[in-house]
Amino acid sequence: MRSVVRRGLEAGGCRVVGEAATADEAVELVTGHRPDVALLDIHMPGNGIRAAEAISRAVPTTAIVMLTQSREDDDLFDSLRAGAAGYLLKDAAPQSLADTLRGVLAGEAAMPPALVARILDEFRGPARRRFGRGSAAASRLSTREWEVMDLLRRGDSTDEVAARLFLSPTTVRVHVSSVLRKLSVTDRASAFRLLEE
Repeated sequence: MRSVVRRGLEAGGCRVVGEAATADEAVELVTGHRPDVALLDIHMPGNGIRAAEAISRAVPTTAIVMLTQSREDDDLFDSLRAGAAGYLLKDAAPQSLADTLRGVLAGEAAMPPALVARILDEFRGPARRRFGRGSAAASRLSTREWEVMDLLRRGDSTDEVAARLFLSPTTVRVHVSSVLRKLSVTDRASAFRLLEE
């Protein structure tokens, strides 16, 4: 994959100053060369998001763009929190990478439209407005947890919530477990009651 990406970047007029196989190597290369852009694979050995955090702290002038197969919200939002300026899927055409990275340097966001819609949904946080906000415990929930619980409260099944929010059913269950733990309750009905206060 690295050789395909490199060829695509060089064909587009970019100069590639280094390649790294692991997160630690990536951090070392970026701190040594201080490139304009660092293109990181989320699931590279050592964790690409961890590398993004380290690079963002050490070389804040380097723009970070994640390259991944993952469409999971957690990976997307963790990447952005780590300092990424872009999030590209590996099914993008390699020959378009150079132009995309030049756009990042010009201040543009590098992200497929479908993922931009997810960010807008997260930012708007509609589920926060449906449940009450009276409980101090309820304020600890993330926007995604609010959305999951709101859809479940309205009668959607776990699979339906997963499809609606573009998550896996397992991820939905993880969010529910997290909510129950945060609210110190053992079942969904108790959680709904707290959230409706």
